Amino acid sequence: MAVLTILRYPDPRLHRVAQPVDVVDEAVRELVRDMAETMYAAPGIGLAATQVDVHRRVVVIDVSEARDQLLVFVNPEIVARSQDEKIYEEGCLSVPGIYDEVSRPDRVTVRALDERGEPFTLDCEGLLSVCIQHEIDHLDGRVFVQYLSRLKQSRIKSRLQKAERAVA
Repeated sequence: MAVLTILRYPDPRLHRVAQPVDVVDEAVRELVRDMAETMYAAPGIGLAATQVDVHRRVVVIDVSEARDQLLVFVNPEIVARSQDEKIYEEGCLSVPGIYDEVSRPDRVTVRALDERGEPFTLDCEGLLSVCIQHEIDHLDGRVFVQYLSRLKQSRIKSRLQKAERAVA
């Protein structure tokens, strides 16, 4: 297993659309293990393959308090959304230190394959619903800051670029 490098916004690779996984094989399972290790080390509650510069439709999530309930979604697809939306404060491992409010459907139903390639459907609400929508956005080349005003996006880019220069 390995801790992978997480791309930082505004890296253009974060806007690439991920391709479906044809077969869940050992290479995909190794990617899942590496992504889980990376997510836990960061620490975060969700990670999409796009964020580690692998443009395949793979997501790992663990919203449990004990950090021991890893969920794996291969080729996730939202098949139902609630009409009611809820505002949550979101953050992102690719946009470190930035948090802002985003409105999303409060409940979704997602269909995916697990790490064995077995299909499943899961009804999600609350934090898990927000997290799966956030991570699927990554697979579609979208970062949560794109839900914010252009002014906020510009400020976030400037702040992160300044922080990057300070480290270099």
